[in-house]
Amino acid sequence: MYGAIIGDIVGSRFEWDNILTKDFDLFTKYSFFTDDSVMTIAVGKALYESKRNDYKDLNDQLIYWMHEIGKKYPDCGYGGHFYYWIFQNDIKPYNSFGNGSAMRTSYCAHIAESLEEALDLAEKCAAVTHNHPEGVKGAQATTACIWLAKHGSSIEEIRDYVNGHYYTLDFTLDGIRETYRFNETCQGTVPQAIEAFLEAVSFEDAIRNAISVGGDSDTLAAITGSIAEAYFGIPEEYIQKADSYLDEYLKTIVHEIL
Repeated sequence: MYGAIIGDIVGSRFEWDNILTKDFDLFTKYSFFTDDSVMTIAVGKALYESKRNDYKDLNDQLIYWMHEIGKKYPDCGYGGHFYYWIFQNDIKPYNSFGNGSAMRTSYCAHIAESLEEALDLAEKCAAVTHNHPEGVKGAQATTACIWLAKHGSSIEEIRDYVNGHYYTLDFTLDGIRETYRFNETCQGTVPQAIEAFLEAVSFEDAIRNAISVGGDSDTLAAITGSIAEAYFGIPEEYIQKADSYLDEYLKTIVHEIL
């Protein structure tokens, strides 16, 4: 979960000012958390509360916590449809295939007891808003990578799983860096985020990889960071840094559910 939050914070200042290099400061006074962190935490809280009821009330918990927490941060960068969903008290999914379903899914792999359960939870956490097949696919692909990384799969095993079940990873970061453009869809963000992890040698390197290709930097790095955390772990100093950017309300929820 911290992997997504750190990726979001590091990527925040590059979303509208892409930097096509791995040479940059990770944390600066210009960095901040965005909707990616807020919704990662909201979904985590919903899963945490619903687990005691065997997830029978998961949809209701998701709607409640995504609205409850989301409304406290009206200016954190929500997309237009999602903003309407929160602030008009809407509870119906709107067939989105935006990358928001993938950036908020990391706690599914953390709390699940099997890959199958993790994928089921990812589908439900996506479909509360992003019920388009590509929206669900992006969330499940990300969750699968996190689960496999957390449970000892190798880089090549994770790559093969993604190629066999979700996306064709027939590119390299160097090969797309000059032509890749801002893309808010799952299908235009999740494969690139996964590749950024697959080419990395450390958690920090994964985040730098993600930022270096440009695009929707905060979300791309949040997705990459969520996978990299499960595989490499996170240096304690980065967790402390992330905490310093969160307010007390969000930090208290994170510490409660982890």
